[in-house]
Amino acid sequence: MHILALNPFHGGSHKAFLDGWVANSNRHDWTCLTLPDRHWKWRMRHGAFTFAQQLREQPPERPVDLIFTTDMMDVAALRGLLPASYRDVPILCYFHENQLTYPWQDERERDHHFAYTNIQSALAADAVWFNSKFHRDDFFDAAEAFLRRMPDFAPVEHLKHVRENASVQYPGVWTADEFRPPCENDSRLHVVWAARWEHDKNPEAFFDALRILKSESVPFTISVVGQQFERTPSCFSEAQHEFASEICHWGFLRKDEYLALLLKADCIVSTAIHEFFGIAVVEAMSAGCVPVLPNRLSYPELIWNDPQHFDRCLYDGTVEDLARKLTNLAKLRREESDEFGTLVKQTRIRPSKFDWWRRAVIMDARVYNFVTDHQSRSRANH
Repeated sequence: MHILALNPFHGGSHKAFLDGWVANSNRHDWTCLTLPDRHWKWRMRHGAFTFAQQLREQPPERPVDLIFTTDMMDVAALRGLLPASYRDVPILCYFHENQLTYPWQDERERDHHFAYTNIQSALAADAVWFNSKFHRDDFFDAAEAFLRRMPDFAPVEHLKHVRENASVQYPGVWTADEFRPPCENDSRLHVVWAARWEHDKNPEAFFDALRILKSESVPFTISVVGQQFERTPSCFSEAQHEFASEICHWGFLRKDEYLALLLKADCIVSTAIHEFFGIAVVEAMSAGCVPVLPNRLSYPELIWNDPQHFDRCLYDGTVEDLARKLTNLAKLRREESDEFGTLVKQTRIRPSKFDWWRRAVIMDARVYNFVTDHQSRSRANH
């Protein structure tokens, strides 16, 4: 198949997903058109027109079998603006996120026009994929509730049909090729918090849990990494001073530096109130970091279906239970128990299902079956 990828916001997880799939796809040929990862609202407004113009001016050298795009595209507008030769090409829309349930610090800031664009894109696409079961269900539940508030002609039944046919396709991630045991010279638990420094990642809860550990004289060190913005929550500067003696690293790291850090750490913590998949968590798990995650969002999908692991790795969402889980891990780490070593080894097994080479094979096959079925139905209709 020849896949035309239109990526309106080529950055972060959107870029990583497309780059990873293209690099590991052995079954299909790709042509990729992308736009810079800034001004996301404007990208959602103009992306369809801009890509349609680019295709008019410089069309791909061979016929296109599938158009791949993301939730940042207005798929309905794209269909209307594409050159006539592309009108019958099926469109696959991959939802990394959505503007209907993405948490805003102030709900009054939510622009429901962009939320409806996501709903309309799901209705207009020939196939819809989500990056987790949680995201799929979260989106469709919210979309149905949203449409039922409309005065009339709400396409609720059409949306139910899309939901029945929507697929969950986990993104591929980097997984570590090497593994180094915890540093023998330091028996303190090395905790990593890796996320955007924004309110939806709930950093306050992480630092509150650390305060409990410190008040109880639990030995630990921390590395706080992630992308920073102009409006960084004040808790970061306060915590940098408060935990100065426990800090291994503080601030942004290049990818190679970050992966090297993970190979030295003991556990990865999330306190997020928003996460549609959790690439950073899976990367850390592959490096041997035991995950300590809230029992919500997509996180249960990342953990083994085993009560023991759920108890070790998922906390009830409260600061107190997070502190308790970290205290127990710190005790096992300090004692250098076999139980901790076993937990680390088991942690590394789970991410293998998210290896890019596995995910690419699965998604390549899914695309091939979808396109051939679509082509067969098109021939039958004609």
